[in-house]
Amino acid sequence: MKKAITAVVILALAGNLFAGTRVAYTRPGPMMKIPFSSVKRSPNLFTAGFGTEIHNFSNLNMAKGVYFDAELGNSFLLGFSSIQGADTTNLDNLGVTPYTAPVEFGFHMQFKLYSYEDIAISVGLQDIIFQNAGDDSGLELDPEQLSFFGVISSEKNLGSYKMNTYMGFGTGSLATIDTVTTDTSTGTRTGVFAGFILNTPYFGKWGGLDLVGEFDGTGINVGLRIPLTSDYRLNLGFTHIEKLPDWETAYWAGHPGLTVGLEMSVPRARTKQPPELGAESGPLMLGDDITLPGTDPYESLPSHVDSTLAMADATVLTLRDSMSLVQSEMRNLMVRLSAMEQRSLHLEDSLRSLKLSSNVIEKNMNEAMRHLSRSLRYFYAGDYREALQEVEAALELNPNLALAYARRGSIYYKLGDVQRATINWNLALRMDPEYEDVRNILKALHENRLKSTAIIDE
Repeated sequence: MKKAITAVVILALAGNLFAGTRVAYTRPGPMMKIPFSSVKRSPNLFTAGFGTEIHNFSNLNMAKGVYFDAELGNSFLLGFSSIQGADTTNLDNLGVTPYTAPVEFGFHMQFKLYSYEDIAISVGLQDIIFQNAGDDSGLELDPEQLSFFGVISSEKNLGSYKMNTYMGFGTGSLATIDTVTTDTSTGTRTGVFAGFILNTPYFGKWGGLDLVGEFDGTGINVGLRIPLTSDYRLNLGFTHIEKLPDWETAYWAGHPGLTVGLEMSVPRARTKQPPELGAESGPLMLGDDITLPGTDPYESLPSHVDSTLAMADATVLTLRDSMSLVQSEMRNLMVRLSAMEQRSLHLEDSLRSLKLSSNVIEKNMNEAMRHLSRSLRYFYAGDYREALQEVEAALELNPNLALAYARRGSIYYKLGDVQRATINWNLALRMDPEYEDVRNILKALHENRLKSTAIIDE
């Protein structure tokens, strides 16, 4: 019951304890918490990013926000931010209360009234804040945070360095610029502010490293704007640096904070000067950044892409090379597949040829056996000449038949030609060393006991 009562009291007091937030680097411009002005037109189409202020690491307590701003025309700047502040409902015991800080949506605008050489004067409105109170009432306008301001700037070149200084006054949240302000129901507030940015040549190809220092009306803020590329900057710094020795104490209005943020800028396109207008500076070269007289240098078509597009282009080229390599590999695979198909067709043709040869051999063997069968009939009929012709026909069809040589040897023996008979029987034995009948005939012939009736008649 006690916890429930505490929560109700906290929600009832939230409107007084949580008047508004102002997180570093989330308002338009390069400064941490104060407005700025510039003689030159912004080189960017728009800028967006986020910022955080960390006030405590044990029982983490921080304010955070995102922002977007763009310059419309030559003199008008419009910005938007969404902020969620730090929790101050229980300043002595952070992280215990169940309270969640409301979300604010702010609009910011300014107009450049005057510029001459290195001096510029701007006026504007900041912190047109609509706050989500966390109940069913929706978004509510917070008029106490509405800030009218005027700022004068000076821009000087100091060799390779550039110094921009800002001075001005403001009302509303610009009068007491704390991360979380206290009750501000005492009437209209007005405060002064001042600051500078020192642009150094370090990381010059990406725009240079910026040193930021400012007095926001209640304390001193210092920071660094570190270029990561020509389009991205890392924003670091400390708010109310003079109060850093009291960091470990409980949270209070104006507590020092460590601020971290990231900014992304999208540059405008650059124009090209026609060749005839650049005659004094020599011939026009590819990639030159030249400007038409009387025109803004950040309009029309680009002469080069920014680093983000360059990285994307490099990625596309890499993918294109990879695709070319894959296509080459595919072509090689197709060639290898075609070669394998040709080899397969060759093997199929060889197999068909073997089958055809086998069929031919089988056919020749059958035909040769038919001739040998007819020779045997002529042999028994005593017609040895016809029998010899049939044997010759069989050997033409199959010259490796041992039986044909044995039969021809028997025919020659019957014809009285023992020498030819012996030669053919030896040929038959060479064709078939296991031919026992021929071996026995040759043995009998050698021993002079071969009878005239001992012939091969199989």
